[in-house]
Amino acid sequence: MPIKYDAIIIGTGQAGPALAHRLAAAGWKTAVVERHKFGGTCVNTGCIPTKTLVASARAAYVARRAADYGVTIGGEVSLDMARVKARKDAISSKSSQGLERSLKTLEHATVYEGHARFTGPHTVAVGDQTLEAEHIFINVGARAFVPDMPLGDVPSLTNSSMMEVDFLPEHLIVIGGSYVGLEFGQMYRRFGSKVTIVEQGPRLISRDDEDVSAAVKEILEAEDIEIRLDAECLSAASRNGQVAVALECAAGAPEAVGSHLLLAVGRRPNTDDLGLDLAGVETNARGYITVDDQLRTSADGIWALGDCNGQGAFTHTSYNDFEIVAANLLDDDPRRVSDRILIYGLFIDPPLGRAGMTEAQVRA
Repeated sequence: MPIKYDAIIIGTGQAGPALAHRLAAAGWKTAVVERHKFGGTCVNTGCIPTKTLVASARAAYVARRAADYGVTIGGEVSLDMARVKARKDAISSKSSQGLERSLKTLEHATVYEGHARFTGPHTVAVGDQTLEAEHIFINVGARAFVPDMPLGDVPSLTNSSMMEVDFLPEHLIVIGGSYVGLEFGQMYRRFGSKVTIVEQGPRLISRDDEDVSAAVKEILEAEDIEIRLDAECLSAASRNGQVAVALECAAGAPEAVGSHLLLAVGRRPNTDDLGLDLAGVETNARGYITVDDQLRTSADGIWALGDCNGQGAFTHTSYNDFEIVAANLLDDDPRRVSDRILIYGLFIDPPLGRAGMTEAQVRA
């Protein structure tokens, strides 16, 4: 027999835990399911660990420039990447473990560790147990998208596997000139790697205004980061222990040769192994769960929050998804996704912040 709950929350990213606390405080018997690390992308492979690395990279950058500020540092500035990684791991783990404790000690809530899969409109299997609820909230996040490009036998890194790197790549080639790629690119250049950023389009961060893209390119090139734009027909091959990335279609095309390859070309939702069809939950062509303005899916009693619904893909938009759902369910406050003004943050140095539409969007 299924174990009955008032609510089931699948995933513990930025929306799920906050919603669990609100529902539990309202007296709802709540099940929380997590298959891997508590905290989702932000805590484990996104905001917290990457900004910890950014801080270490900036410390190295400033130390090397100490003389510009009239400060003398004895000896050459060097990096201990194992210690850099250990610091990052400690900070990230503290957040993840703290979140796990808060959920496992939450009154009216039960935590299940394992993969959740729908078996019907209101039932979810986790291991050999079946859970049932009239209200189900999907907060399963997203992962790095691996592009359809010939990689041959070339090993590649993503934002997740970069978290395990405890050495300094000699020459890091980054495929993707948007937020993730640019942050890692500047970070590793400051650690001491040579860096080449390869973008298929005509400019970096193409969703921002052209003058902003140009300024960011200038900032990165001033730190000796090579930027390659209009890179079509990308392919990669191993050559004498190195990675050779072909950039153009024409015969004899130029290429970038480095030691390691990072793929940073977007994200894909973690929705392909949830049994959504058995629950009647529809997805779009890219796998994102289709939701209305209050984050309800096509199935009655099921909501989708965070990166898996394609409505933001930021920590703050995921948390706002929680606020919208909680306001509608518990506070008689009809909040909507279309009411929010998006904010964007690119954590290169100096960082880029934007609120609302770009100038181009306003003019359109």
